[in-house]
Amino acid sequence: MESMLNKLKSTVTKVTADMTSAVMGNPVTREFEVGRHIASGGPGMCWRIYNGTKKSTKQEVAVFVFDKKMVDKYQKFDKDQIIESLKRGVQQLTRLRHPRLLTVQHPLEESRDCLAFCTEPVFASLSNVLGQWDNLPSPVPTDIKDYKLYDVETKYGLLQISEGLSFLHSGVKMVHGNLCLENVILNKSGAWKIMGFDFSISSTNPSDAEPKYSCKEWEPNLPPLCLPNPEYLAPEYILSVSCDAASDMYSLGVVMHAVFNEGKPVFQVNKHDIFKSFSRQLDQLSRLSPTTLNKIPEEVREHVKMLLSVTPNVRPDADQMTKIPFFDDVGAVTLAYFDSLFQRDNLQKSQFYKNLPKVLPKLPKRVVVYRILPALTSEFLNPDMVPFVLPNVLLIAEECTKDEYVRLILPDLSPVFKQQEPVQILLIFLQKMDLLLTKTPPEDIKNSVLPMVYRALEAPSIQIQELCLNIIPTFANLIEYPSMKNALIPRIKSACLQTSSLAVRVNSLVCLGKILEYLDKWYVIDEILPFLQQIPSREPAVLMGVLGIYKCTFSHKKLGIPKEHLAAKSLPHLVSLSIDNNLNLNQFNSFMAVIKDMLTRMETEHKTKLEQLHSMQEQQRSMTINTSQTNQSEETKRTPSPGNQIDDVFGGSSGSAGVNGKANGNSASAPQLNRMSLTLEEKQRLAKEQEQAAKLRNQPALAPQSIKPATPSTQAKDLTSCLLNNMTSLGSLSLTSPPRPGLIQGSTISAYPSTTPMGSMVSNGYNPTMGFQTGGLGMRPPGPGLYGGMATTTSTPNFGALTHNQGSTNTPDMSALDSLFTSNKPKVSLNQMAPPKPTPGTTATPWLNQFGSAQPSQTAPMQGAPLAMGGGTSGFGMQANPFFSPQNFSQPTAAPGMNAGGGLRHSSSVNNDLKDLFG
Repeated sequence: MESMLNKLKSTVTKVTADMTSAVMGNPVTREFEVGRHIASGGPGMCWRIYNGTKKSTKQEVAVFVFDKKMVDKYQKFDKDQIIESLKRGVQQLTRLRHPRLLTVQHPLEESRDCLAFCTEPVFASLSNVLGQWDNLPSPVPTDIKDYKLYDVETKYGLLQISEGLSFLHSGVKMVHGNLCLENVILNKSGAWKIMGFDFSISSTNPSDAEPKYSCKEWEPNLPPLCLPNPEYLAPEYILSVSCDAASDMYSLGVVMHAVFNEGKPVFQVNKHDIFKSFSRQLDQLSRLSPTTLNKIPEEVREHVKMLLSVTPNVRPDADQMTKIPFFDDVGAVTLAYFDSLFQRDNLQKSQFYKNLPKVLPKLPKRVVVYRILPALTSEFLNPDMVPFVLPNVLLIAEECTKDEYVRLILPDLSPVFKQQEPVQILLIFLQKMDLLLTKTPPEDIKNSVLPMVYRALEAPSIQIQELCLNIIPTFANLIEYPSMKNALIPRIKSACLQTSSLAVRVNSLVCLGKILEYLDKWYVIDEILPFLQQIPSREPAVLMGVLGIYKCTFSHKKLGIPKEHLAAKSLPHLVSLSIDNNLNLNQFNSFMAVIKDMLTRMETEHKTKLEQLHSMQEQQRSMTINTSQTNQSEETKRTPSPGNQIDDVFGGSSGSAGVNGKANGNSASAPQLNRMSLTLEEKQRLAKEQEQAAKLRNQPALAPQSIKPATPSTQAKDLTSCLLNNMTSLGSLSLTSPPRPGLIQGSTISAYPSTTPMGSMVSNGYNPTMGFQTGGLGMRPPGPGLYGGMATTTSTPNFGALTHNQGSTNTPDMSALDSLFTSNKPKVSLNQMAPPKPTPGTTATPWLNQFGSAQPSQTAPMQGAPLAMGGGTSGFGMQANPFFSPQNFSQPTAAPGMNAGGGLRHSSSVNNDLKDLFG
């Protein structure tokens, strides 16, 4: 990449250096910017041609530069001769003004290093085009290297040279004296222009007399730049030192031969022995071989042979050459007419422009774009001619590439887009709107083309509105959707509502119907269909237009009308329109056909929807029923008897507590087996069944369903009164209980004051204020006998050291408390929450470990005296509360017969109340 940039930099630097060195210090540079070297021309190809611009007006020009270094090899006298000859030729050209002569924009300026003058923009010399690339930049420009002359260019170019010679001979009474390929210049539009008047000879006779030209003798010792090109000179110029207008006609014949023979003249001349060469040439010309002219077109071959005649009187003059049939080609005539347009009036121009579309397809594209198009666009300054010129310009635009259109045509079209008069301009643009939208850049479409369409829709002329509405559908697919939705559609709707013309209203509806396919479905439903209900007109044509839009929207596969809109808006509107008295029978039938189609589709869609909904509801209902039945049967099997729930949780060791022997037994079934009668294998089997049942309950339901909670089998009771009565009976039982002989076997109670505040929550989940606060109950602090060495301040007993030796006790079955959980949450059996079965000889931490950490016992063994809250022997305290009585927590494991022997029995009323409480 760096090497490429360096190469580009060196090239630019070299070109800039060449240009700067060529014109540095020349006064031409004060007014003109000199660009790149593009061509060469003039006598001996000594003039370098640069493109340039005028600084003040930015007008494009060509700058001809002669570098004096080219003649450094000559002596001073020869140098001066060359420079004087060149200066004389430019000065003569500057004085002459004719369309066939090169136009000078700035006269010759001389500096120490160069000569320079400015002309109209130039492409190249005819010699460059035909392959002579002397004094050209390296590498040769591609446009020159690949340039090929078309037949129409050749014909019209030779005609232009003939006309130029006619002007010199007849008008100025001058002989050019050096007509050759390097002195014929092609300007930027392709016209052939004559230059190089270094050796021109003016008539010595007065203007009204017969012209007489004095010729100089050939001086072979002069530098070549001080002599005309001998290969194009007539024989009499060298041999008889005479010349006239016929001498230029001989030169024209050689030029015509060279044009058709790749730049080669008729004869090659030995410049070192010029006289001998011309003598031999004279003999060859007298018996010219037909093969010499075989490449020249047959229709002009005879005229070229006459031009090359040895006898000057035989040669046709310039006026006669301009009228030969060879130049009657339609292309040449067309180009000639363009060159003479400034002489025509508007009527003649209009007739010519009307017939021009027939000729344009026959001409080469380069000729049309660079020769005809500039002449056409120059007529845009004449508003009366724009309707005649514009169709031809748009026809040329169709053959141009997008780049050529943007570069050569659009700049001249942009002002025409804004012209509103005459109205034909708008009509022509509307007819070629597809071309404009295809090749015009989006920004120019938004700023120039679409505003012209909007003006046409708002134009006061009904004919323009109708034409615009008829043409819009042909290019609607080329308009961007935002522009169509936000600018075009609102104007069409406005034209329909505000116009008093029935034709405009109908065409508006037809236009909308044709461009519906380019719109969004919901835009049509939200904007177009409501607009139809706003149309006040009730003419049959308008009503049928409305029906057409409904039908297109309804039947189009991209659009469609929802059944809700059909039922609520479309059908009521169409039904009201269908009974209009202005409709005939066929029109009414058309309305009814569309209405029936809409009803049929609405019925089909809604019926299908209802059938699907009904099927889904039935399926859901059946699944709900099956699931409910399954869940109900499982709940019935799973519901345990709540009679002995406290034994499962708190008591577990009492032989008199009745417990359900099966996890999924029914509460209303026959009396169950005692827990102690189940073997270890049976309990393991029951635990596995409970786990499988829990997994089934946790599986997601197949369909939404509601699970009804199990209905309690017992009637509600007054739990408060029953609970208080039972607490009282429990308190009396504890007072009458016989003293225990010693330390309770398998249990230890260490009662230390607790540091936990009385108002804080205890970790077992029950309210800590229940049976623990003494201030509100009027209890007195205990004396110092019960808790030896303890302070008499109110404290909370710590049951953290209360443990059970369950070495001989089986793991309690807590499935009876499963019903405490709500039915709408996943159930986890209490068996799964129970601690694992300890190994023999270890002390398991029971449920009471929640109240605190175990502490070593530092008190005397408890002798069976009942423990009451606050150190008292009875009252509403911990002993009276069945949930917090240490006696309830520390019942020893006994044989079934111990209930009859005086052990603490569970009241049957307590079991019933708890059953009511826990459901």
